[in-house]
Amino acid sequence: VQLQASGGGLVQAGDSLTLSCATSGRIYSSHVMGWFRRVPGKEREFVAAIRWGARTTYYADSVKGRFTISRDTDTVYLQMNSLKTEDTAVYYCALDTQGLSTVAGSYDYWGQGTLVTVSS
Repeated sequence: VQLQASGGGLVQAGDSLTLSCATSGRIYSSHVMGWFRRVPGKEREFVAAIRWGARTTYYADSVKGRFTISRDTDTVYLQMNSLKTEDTAVYYCALDTQGLSTVAGSYDYWGQGTLVTVSS
């Protein structure tokens, strides 16, 4: 499986931005696609996840109500609304073949990061 994240950029606080993660390879209904983010000097932080088959979604409390994860046939999206300066980070998409986890170490495949910068 290969993952390719895109869509990052520089926005102002309050703006919206949508990240995309294009997938290639076989993804099964039990797999979970997640988005994580990392700020320099900190561990990767869970942001959101979606179970591939059922499309059940999960969110970190810090983004609940502002971010929406979704997918189509081969792309996973992270719609980010009401962005805050604290959302500034490198965002990564990842695939967990074992099921839902909010722990980065549980994910088996990772895309390259895409930088989101939110200015005040």
